[in-house]
Amino acid sequence: MYDLGLCFHTDSIAAFDDVLTSYILRADVICRTIQTIILAVPLHEQNQRNCHLQETVILKEESVLPLYVFSQGHYLVELLDMLQSFKLCNLVLSRSFSGYVSRMRYLTRLKEDDEACREALKSGNFLLYHKLSPLLRKTSSSIYKLASLKTSDLEQILEKVGKDKLFVNESFLLGCTDMGEPQFSLEVGDIDRSALEQECRGMFVDLRKAFFMLPGPESPLAAKGQALLRWHQTNCFCSATGQPTVRNQSGSLRVCHSSGITYYPKMAPVVIVLVSDGSRCLLARQAMFPPGMYSALSGFCDMGESVEEALRREVAEEVGLEVENLQYSGSQHWPFPQSSFMLACHATVNPDKTQVNIDKAELEDARWFTYEEISEALQKPPSDPRRDPPVFWVPPSYAIANQLIQEWANQQQLSRKLHGIK
Repeated sequence: MYDLGLCFHTDSIAAFDDVLTSYILRADVICRTIQTIILAVPLHEQNQRNCHLQETVILKEESVLPLYVFSQGHYLVELLDMLQSFKLCNLVLSRSFSGYVSRMRYLTRLKEDDEACREALKSGNFLLYHKLSPLLRKTSSSIYKLASLKTSDLEQILEKVGKDKLFVNESFLLGCTDMGEPQFSLEVGDIDRSALEQECRGMFVDLRKAFFMLPGPESPLAAKGQALLRWHQTNCFCSATGQPTVRNQSGSLRVCHSSGITYYPKMAPVVIVLVSDGSRCLLARQAMFPPGMYSALSGFCDMGESVEEALRREVAEEVGLEVENLQYSGSQHWPFPQSSFMLACHATVNPDKTQVNIDKAELEDARWFTYEEISEALQKPPSDPRRDPPVFWVPPSYAIANQLIQEWANQQQLSRKLHGIK
């Protein structure tokens, strides 16, 4: 499927700028070739004007030129007519893409350019945290969602609770929506909590509890916002000089001007592994876990270790088993206890060597579970495990441990069907 696009030539740059200025469309020229300039409308303006930045290729003299085109907006036909009357453009056929590359480059610009980030703050979306607890709102359908506030709304709320509206500049850049709208997190822990909840028509909820209340796609965003706020709170001083560090506008780094050291937000690598003997999987629990919850084995990587080395060591240390084979599954940011980078794997052990020897300093219990037990736990997750915990349950769907357990159950189900086992 193809869309109309525009290709402007370098011999018409001056006229092109004049036309676009008169048309009240600000454009950034982001690339030039010998015969082509590329037009990119800033993402926040695309949203306002119902148009989209797309990626395309044009075959010219047997070469492929990467281009960005301005298309699919209600301004397109009018713009085409105007520009063709000036003989400024050629029509080309373009292939539509998701705009992911454009959003990532936009984010890079906001991270690196303080002025661009300050400009983005004027039309951003804000997630509020009160002492690291995110603000949630209950929808008309009784579903809780992250409360996202526009800049103008947040400024009004801040003024109502006695805070200068310029406080929005203390926010940290999180990312941007699929529509290219910048997202920020802001810690408001020094403002009266009840007053804020009343003005925002929401409530601040501990992140662990919020995970049980939020729709799946929103949990990672809530976790990222908290992790970034926590990192800045704990990295206000240089570890080499003890002098204060200074953030850039986006919050993507902090600098010690005394030593010249630049600090970047970090995650600690953690391996998490679901061990199987072929027909059962091994789950364990720590004393700090909620009652009845069992999960996959996990542990921090030691300095200099590979994922494979850390995984084999953790399994040997915690349950006294030797891993034979392992397979990577996926990864996930995890905000607890500080900010971890979970690397998830499946591992197998010899079915004749499954005697578990628990390290009591690490684990309260560890045992083998059958497919039937796992299947039932996945099909009947507890609605509120803190109030009415079942005898056995697994981590909720937002946790990558749940993904590992679900993958194992799916593989067992497939194997049973192939072998005619019900």
